[in-house]
Amino acid sequence: MKKTPTLRSAPVLLAPLPAAMVVATLLALAACSRESATAPAAQGAAAPDDHSGLAREPWGLPTPGGAAQPDLSVGPDGRILISWVSRMGDRNAMQYATYLGNDTWESAPKTIVVGRSLTANWANTPHVVMTDDRALWAHWLQTPANPASPHASDIMLTRSPDNGVHWAPPVAVNDDGTATEHGFVSMWPATQDTIGIAWLDGRKTAGAEHEHGANAVKDEHATHATKGAAKDERAAATMTVRGARFDGDLARSGDAEIDASTCDCCGTDAALTASGPLLVYRDRTEAEIRDISATHLRAGKWDTPRPVHEDGWKMEGCPLNGPSVAAWGKDVSVVWYTAPNDKPMLRLARSTDGGNTFAAPIDVDQGAALQGRVDVAMDGDSTWLVWLREDVKGQTVQLARYTTKGEAKQQTQLAAISGRGRGTGFPKIAVRNGVAFVVWTDIVDGQPRLAGMKVAPHG
Repeated sequence: MKKTPTLRSAPVLLAPLPAAMVVATLLALAACSRESATAPAAQGAAAPDDHSGLAREPWGLPTPGGAAQPDLSVGPDGRILISWVSRMGDRNAMQYATYLGNDTWESAPKTIVVGRSLTANWANTPHVVMTDDRALWAHWLQTPANPASPHASDIMLTRSPDNGVHWAPPVAVNDDGTATEHGFVSMWPATQDTIGIAWLDGRKTAGAEHEHGANAVKDEHATHATKGAAKDERAAATMTVRGARFDGDLARSGDAEIDASTCDCCGTDAALTASGPLLVYRDRTEAEIRDISATHLRAGKWDTPRPVHEDGWKMEGCPLNGPSVAAWGKDVSVVWYTAPNDKPMLRLARSTDGGNTFAAPIDVDQGAALQGRVDVAMDGDSTWLVWLREDVKGQTVQLARYTTKGEAKQQTQLAAISGRGRGTGFPKIAVRNGVAFVVWTDIVDGQPRLAGMKVAPHG
């Protein structure tokens, strides 16, 4: 039998919180105005004023030491959910906290699940999402019993109807029963009380070597990896993208294979657009072209995937990074890393018709220092991007803001961080009331910890 992590039925207080982090009412949330982002940044936390036109203020987080793999989402009532993975003794724990605004957190961090089989992976982030009925949904990765591969994992899903006090017994999102890799999940509110979910599914790789074996890229800047299995063997052992829907009883429906051959270990992302849910991911052709594809879910069926832009990046190995997407009505933004002709670039492509078509991309950043780890968020005025760079001096957290209708860019360096390599994972961003909230992982004295920043245009 699988080792099932323990579900907690009550919040766990990890450490005393500052007095400002007190329980607040939803009336206070409703009354919150645009957050101030004009206070000076904490010493050493951010770059000095660079005349970018963006004001920065540290965002105090209630996360414990050792927290990593952060994620952010915004609920239908405007609250921000931050989730992460941390250690509890010899076990991993998935936890979350709720930000109500004006430096107020709803309560102490809460533990969703804890267990030895709960997987902690720098690139494979769990998520917490709220549906319109105010239910919380959470997923995580779990190592199956007797896995055939060290990368084998199952996707577990649970739901809380009462703000995290109780969580339903988890169900496996992938129901194929193969001890193969499943993960890189996207979740979105499908209806008032159902959730949509998409993921990379390795059921076809059972018993075969795939990109986590001889053909995986060892570094994010590598341009080519060792040639793996022959094409005919690889075609029979491809990673796929699948999707499904789950209702309030965690009953599944709409299970479908969305794409029969994709990059093995690059994240997926989804956003709700005026044309329906839009899923983006890094595709993979027989010629090893690794461009970004997009597809809508319409009337219960997925469209034929199509490229966001034909970069023509030929890559015989997984680059370990995927795209990010955000939407505001008909306006959609997709950001991604690519390196055609060995020229690393960070690109932004926009759509004004709900993601049905995209304009030619804007090159946001370029050069060997680019890490392929990016996130994007939108509101009615702006598209916000956050990403990492690393050079001989170390890693930095970068942020850019584009106006919705133009290409004018404001850019700033949010922080220089101590961590290097993959341990810093993926930065995350969310927007609320015109303020961008950013969280990232640093490595201090060999241990991960989360840091946050609030950013807004001056004035």
